[in-house]
Amino acid sequence: MSRPFSPRSSSPSSYVRVNGKIRAREVRVIGPDGGQLGVIALVDAINLARQHGVDLVEIAPNATPPVCRLVDYGKYRYEQSKKEKEAKKHQHANKVKEIQLSPSIDPHDFGVKLSHAIDFLCEEMKVKVTLRFRGREMAHKEFGFQQVQKFIKDITPYGHPDADPKLIGKGIVLMLSPLPRNKRAKNPRGETGAEPESAKGPVEPERERPKKAPKQSSTVESAQPPSGGFANNPFSELENKVPH
Repeated sequence: MSRPFSPRSSSPSSYVRVNGKIRAREVRVIGPDGGQLGVIALVDAINLARQHGVDLVEIAPNATPPVCRLVDYGKYRYEQSKKEKEAKKHQHANKVKEIQLSPSIDPHDFGVKLSHAIDFLCEEMKVKVTLRFRGREMAHKEFGFQQVQKFIKDITPYGHPDADPKLIGKGIVLMLSPLPRNKRAKNPRGETGAEPESAKGPVEPERERPKKAPKQSSTVESAQPPSGGFANNPFSELENKVPH
């Protein structure tokens, strides 16, 4: 029933004393069903754990006397790991990611920024949207507010603004919070942010490569674009003007 010592590389907080590794003479024991069994001598507590076919796990070493639980050690570690994962998920809500916009942002760039914001919100993170005005853009602040309002409209299935967008200095600031998981739409790009296979379209079969045509004279080659090149390649005219 005795368990080996934990490796030296593990942190002290992750080290749990089990069975014979417990140092106290008396321990307060919690039964397998969660009931209090009172303060028992360590030897009697270990024998009681063996009778139930479980381990004596120290769950509160700083208490007086230490609190131990009759439970399977493997099951206990599994429960602790689940609690740690849940705690990390709630910690994501404290993280803030920033998205920067501009009044004259390109539609494609706007879509990329929106996709990043959706990824952050689906990972339980807050998103701070900032829009900066440059030069004469300050004379037309309405265009900046239009971009921010469009961003809020497109992000509605995934998050909501904490307050109305505000003009601070030479920019607009907006804070977004994720919606509850049961009310939030699924990330269209999946959990990893990768584009789904359905969005990529059907895969075309590989075509056979055309056979290379025989070489022609230099005059004909200059008139025809190279195989696989661009017909309107701006560098082709420069190459033709170079004397041979």
